[in-house]
Amino acid sequence: MEKNDRFHPRETFVRWSFFLVGLVILGLGISMTMQVKSFGIGPWDVFHYGLFLQLGLTVGTWSIIAGLIIVLVSSLVQKRIPQVGTLLNMVMIGIFIDFFNWLLPEPDTLLIQIAVFTFGTMVIALGIGVYVAPGIGAGPRDGLMLIITEATGWKVSTVRNGIEITVAVLGFMLGGPVGIGTVFIAFLLGTFVGYTLPYAKKCLQFLITKGELYENIYQRPLRSNYND
Repeated sequence: MEKNDRFHPRETFVRWSFFLVGLVILGLGISMTMQVKSFGIGPWDVFHYGLFLQLGLTVGTWSIIAGLIIVLVSSLVQKRIPQVGTLLNMVMIGIFIDFFNWLLPEPDTLLIQIAVFTFGTMVIALGIGVYVAPGIGAGPRDGLMLIITEATGWKVSTVRNGIEITVAVLGFMLGGPVGIGTVFIAFLLGTFVGYTLPYAKKCLQFLITKGELYENIYQRPLRSNYND
């Protein structure tokens, strides 16, 4: 979605609400996996965590910095100003990651750790589905993937896997936690999103259609002979 003004104000509000809720959910899911980082975390999160270990600041801050660099490079290559949604995505996910990292406790038992990690991955998929559905703006990393795909002609899956393997290796070299969980997220997250995104789009469309229906009912003139 390039311009929000092509939508009715109420539809724009619903889409932005969906987008922001999706970012909150995504930040929560990422943080949940970080509470059991001994299993390994997502490739990009490994990179951000490695930078945190080596240079300080916070994981969320490094997520924002990395996103900012990607956005700047993408803007220069494409010669266009990034969408507002892309900038919000970059900043707010980092903020929510740090907030939930501060809020959530680390689970003690192995069984709870497995449950938290698995559920956290599903929450990430749900967050991606909800924030992508409105079409407000792709995340910086998705934008980078599309630029490389267009420039090389390679398959999206090939480019995505190549990027994630690269950042995971860099993160590992920086001391970031790589494990079976990293592989789990890298290869299964896309499958989960394949389920959450269609449902999120249906839910979004239902809310938009329902709102338009109510608005039409309330705006419709009453008949002169109307009786309760």
